[in-house]
Amino acid sequence: MRIVEYSPGYLADHWCSRGHVLYVLAGELVTELQDGRRFTLLPGQSYQVADDEEPHRSRTAHGATLFIVD
Repeated sequence: MRIVEYSPGYLADHWCSRGHVLYVLAGELVTELQDGRRFTLLPGQSYQVADDEEPHRSRTAHGATLFIVD
């Protein structure tokens, strides 16, 4: 478990295949799936992804604070 703060303009530099439970504490996070789908998450929203299921990466224009369980 960890709390992560992404600064404005953050873009992950790789596609992640690891499973996570992610909860947005503050800010706005865009999760992109390798197949082209995008989901915008706001405070109080979460997503879950299993290991090796859907490669994903995160980005934020204005910054975000996340609670992540790997």
